Order: sequence, then C-alpha cells, then structure tokens
Amino acid sequence: MRIVVIGAGVVGLACARALVKDGHAVRVVERAVDGDRASFGNAGGLAVSELAPASAPGIWKQVPRWLVDPLGPLSVRPGHALKLLPWLRRFLATGRPEEIARISTANAAIGRRATEDMADLLAEVGLPGDLRRDGALTLYESEAGFEADRADWTRRAEHGFPTEALSGDEARAMEPAISTRVVKAVYDPSWSLVADPRRVVEGLERWLREREVPFHEAEATALEPGLDRVRIMLADGSAGDADIVVVAAGAWSARLAESVGDRALLESERGYNVTIPRPNVSLTRQLVFAERKFVATPLAIGLRIGGAAEFAGLDAPARLARADALARLAKIYLPDLDTSEATRWMGQRPSTPDGLPVIGWSPGKGRVIYAFGHGHLGLTQSATTGRLVAGLLSGDTGDVDMEPYSIARFRR
Repeated sequence: MRIVVIGAGVVGLACARALVKDGHAVRVVERAVDGDRASFGNAGGLAVSELAPASAPGIWKQVPRWLVDPLGPLSVRPGHALKLLPWLRRFLATGRPEEIARISTANAAIGRRATEDMADLLAEVGLPGDLRRDGALTLYESEAGFEADRADWTRRAEHGFPTEALSGDEARAMEPAISTRVVKAVYDPSWSLVADPRRVVEGLERWLREREVPFHEAEATALEPGLDRVRIMLADGSAGDADIVVVAAGAWSARLAESVGDRALLESERGYNVTIPRPNVSLTRQLVFAERKFVATPLAIGLRIGGAAEFAGLDAPARLARADALARLAKIYLPDLDTSEATRWMGQRPSTPDGLPVIGWSPGKGRVIYAFGHGHLGLTQSATTGRLVAGLLSGDTGDVDMEPYSIARFRR
C-alpha cells in the first residue's frame, strides 16, 4: 500500500520502519525535518515497568504545594488552566483502583515486548551496542516516600517486573555519587537505557533514506478519509493522497484526529532537561528521584537531568528556568555534580490523561491509523508501537489486546 506516516519522531520513524519491512511504499511527512524533535531530548531510559498512570488517590492534595515550589515537578501557565480542565478531570478519574489496574495491564502488554523490540531495531539500524541493560535505581529521601510507593512496586512484580528494595548505603555501593540524603532505594533490573536518543532517531532516518523512503517537509493540517484513499491537507494549501495515513505527530496529533471526527484528550506536557558533557560524577545506570519526580541518565553525550511537567499549550515560549531548577535539584542528591557546562532544552510530550498511548484504527474511518500519546514512554514504547501498527494492517498484533489503546475511549 501507499502509506504516509505523519511525524518523524522516534514513534513515527519506528512505524515507518515496520511498514517498510512489511513491503509497503512509505512516505514520511514532518513539519520540521531538520528541526529539534521532541525525541531528541528524551531522558534515554527504557522504562518498561512504568505501568500505572501518574494520577493516584490523593494526588490532588499535593498539587498546590508543587505549583508554588520553584523546584517542584509541576507548573501550569495561568492562561492555559481553563483549557486544561477536561484533560484534568479525566486524569483525576484514572486514580481509581479499577482504572489503575486496567491501565497497568495495558502498559505491561507493551512493556514486556519493548526491550527486545528495541534491541532488534537498534541492531537493524547499525546501533547494536547502544542498548545498555544495567537496570535503574529509584531513590527515596524518606521511609514514608518509599512506603507510599510500595503498592506500585508490588503491582510491577505481579506483571512480571520484580524489583529489589535496598537501603541507602546499598544504593551508594552501586552508585557512589549518591548523597547520604538518600535513605531507601529500589533496584529495577528490567530497565535499560540507550546511549543517545538522538542517535536512535537519526539511525532510523538514515535506514529509511537508504531504502529510498521520501521525507517531505510540510505541516499536515487536516485529513479527509474517503472510500479508497485519504486526502492530506497541508499548511501551504496543497494536498496529497495515500491509501493509508498513520498519525504519529506527537503533541500535534489531536488536531489531525479532530479533522477526521475523532476526539483525543491530548496535552503537551512540556518536559525540560539539562545535559552536562563533563558532570564530574560517574553513573552506570539511570537514577529516578521518586519524591522530586526527575531522573539522571548517563548518556554517551554526558549526564542528562530531565523531568518536570509544564502545561502551557503548544505555542507558549519555553521557560528554560525550569531546566535550571532541575540542575539545582540534582546537586542536592549528587553533591559533586558540576553543572557549569550544561545545555538546556524543552520538548513537548504528547500526554493522555490515562497514561496510555493511542494506537489503532480511526473508528468508522478505516484508512487512518493513530500512533501517538506516549507521554513519558515515547522511546520506551516506540519499537513495539511500530510493530503493532504494521500488525494492524497484516492482521497480526500478537497477544496484545488493542482495545485499551483505541481513540474511542475518549468518547466515554
């Protein structure tokens, strides 16, 4: 088939790869082919056991404190607060126990395949040594913080991701750079990390270009599905046709879904990071700072400190002071950290309120496939998403129940 993939982030390119491997004629449409895509600034971890939604019973009690804390993990621009309300209502509803169970089961179905799917992808694009399987350490500065997450660790084990609880000293034996502020930790052997997320995206693009996949720089603004084709309307007033369109445009995907008649509760959850080429500390695996909601990842290009969630819409300018706050936070837990050469970055995470991606056919519009909304798990779930999208066309999605990822869930 003639298939157009809209979006050249890691998810879109992984979909394009899988479709090419299945013999389809693929074209990629990307609004900024040479631009700074959100995938470039990913924290680099394959968080395969991150299953539950961010919402949890009682989380609303913490929000006021987070909003006034200059080093806090959450920020909402005042001008965007009213627009956020429908998403926020659905987000809070996902904190019910039955919803947490449903969402965790769906994320686990992808997570159990994700590492091997990514290993296959990296080997094929010439980066077999870029996957490091050293696990991750989640760190706590209080026993209360650890106890608050105990149910989550139990849930992960029930889905096939066992972990090991450690004392602060045991964590420092694994990673000596950690300060004595850390009193408890959990080691998760299922996590991996890639050497550099940007290198994964560029490797995929190179692989596709070598197979003569065209890249067209244009902004797709609307889709018009017909009986035998889909018309793609572009911002410059031109249009093109395809047999099938895959919408993998990240945080911009909801606009395209709306043009088809499908509602997607999708927000740009802005993430910030700093990358330090010479950090003066050495880590062997990703560190997750549980109470402060940020991570530190040793990449081939330096130490990346990433996190924060800012809701401001797609068009507001970046507030890079959020990245500076992450650097200050990291020094609390990594006291020898030298941030003097840090570079700052902001990217638009495409986040759904229930923490599940949107993967599947447009209901009733059988020529449009969705592959967006991966939130914090874009890199983690990208290779598997590509295989699932190709499987929707071949009729083989393995043992994965696709219903939980359907865009139709936002009608309810």
